[in-house]
Amino acid sequence: MSPLLTVMAKELLDLFRDRRTLFLSLLMGPILFPALILGMAKLASNRMQTEMEKPLSVPVIGAEHAPNLIAWLAGQNIVIKPAPADADAAIRNQSEDVILRIGPDYGKQWHGSLPASVEILQDSSREAAEIPVKRLETLLGNYSQTAGALRLVARGISPGAGTALRVSHRDLATPESRVGQALAFLPYLLILSGFLGGAALVIDVTAGERERQSLEPLLATPAARATIMSGKILAATSIGLLSLVFTLVAFKLSFAFGPALGLKLDLSFWTIARMLLVLLPIVLVGTCLLTLIAAGAKSVKEAQSYMSVLILLPMVPTIVLMVNPIKDQLWQFAIPFLAQNQMILRLVRSEHVSAMEWAVYLAAGFGIGLLLWWLAARRYHDERLAISA
Repeated sequence: MSPLLTVMAKELLDLFRDRRTLFLSLLMGPILFPALILGMAKLASNRMQTEMEKPLSVPVIGAEHAPNLIAWLAGQNIVIKPAPADADAAIRNQSEDVILRIGPDYGKQWHGSLPASVEILQDSSREAAEIPVKRLETLLGNYSQTAGALRLVARGISPGAGTALRVSHRDLATPESRVGQALAFLPYLLILSGFLGGAALVIDVTAGERERQSLEPLLATPAARATIMSGKILAATSIGLLSLVFTLVAFKLSFAFGPALGLKLDLSFWTIARMLLVLLPIVLVGTCLLTLIAAGAKSVKEAQSYMSVLILLPMVPTIVLMVNPIKDQLWQFAIPFLAQNQMILRLVRSEHVSAMEWAVYLAAGFGIGLLLWWLAARRYHDERLAISA
C-alpha cells in the first residue's frame, strides 16, 4: 500500500500545484451546471408567462364571414389583423406564427346548424408557434362548445345528452416526480461530470508523462507497475469524486432559488449521499477507461482527440429515453450509463429503489470498473509504454 499511496500523493500534489487546471477540474462543473439549469428554468418561465398573458395577434382570412366569432375572439385578448397576401409564405418565413382562415360557407353552415369550417394555418415544426396555436385552438374549442350547448337548449334538449361518458382524471404524480420530469437532463449532466471528472489528471499522468518522457523513470522504480497504475487511478478517482461532491452541493444550494423560477426541489443530504453512491461506479469506469485509452496515446493531443467520442457515451441513454421511453426493468440496472440515468431519476422523483435493484446496480457497476482496472494494469506491463515516439 505504501508505493500505491505514494504515487497517488505525487499525482495529487502535481495537480494542486497547477491551480488553473485544478480550478477547471473541480469548480467549472459546480458553477456551470446549476447556472445552466436555473437559467433554462428562468427562460422557460418567462416565455410561458409572456406568451400566455400578452395579447395574441392573429391574422384572419375571411373575417367578414363570421362577425360574431371575430367579436368574441377580440374579447378574449386576441388582436385581429388583416391577413397577408400570401398566408402560406407568411407562415413559412415565420413572419406570422398562426393564421385563422374562415371559409365563405361559414354563415350558411352556421345558420343550418352544421359544423362551420375554420382552418388554422401553422408550422408544427416551429416550437415558437406552439403556445399561440394552443391558445387559439383552446378559444375556438370553447366557443364551439358554448354555441353547441346553446343550440341544444334552444331545442329543449339537455346539453349533457350528447355526452355518454364523463371521464375524470386522478393524477398520482407527486411534486417531486413532476420536477424529475422537468429535470430529465439532470442525470446526463451528473453522469458526464462523474465520467470525465478525472479526465484532465488521467491524460496528464499517462499521455502527458509519455510526452514529457517522465514515465520511464517512474516505471524503473521497484514499485510494481500495477501499483503505479493503481495509484494514478486512485488519484484521478479522488478528483472525480471531489468534483461530484462540489457539483451536488452546488445543485442543493442553487435549488434554494428554484421556487422563484418554478422549480420546487429540495435535495436532502441523504439524497446527495445516495446520488454519490450511484455515481461512484461511473467515476471508476470513466477513470479506468480513460487510463486504458490514454496509456496507448503517445501525446496529450492524441489522448484528447478521444474525448469527443467519450462525451457522446453518456448521451446515448438520455436520447434513447427521450424518443423511446421504457418502463424500469431489472436488467436496465446492469447497463452502464442507462443504469445511472434510471437510478438518479428515481432518487430525484423520491421513488423507492429495491434492495435487488441496488445489488444488481452496484455489482454490475463495480464489476465493469474492476474489469477495466485489470485491463489498464495489463496495459502498464507493455514495455512500449515508456517510449514516447
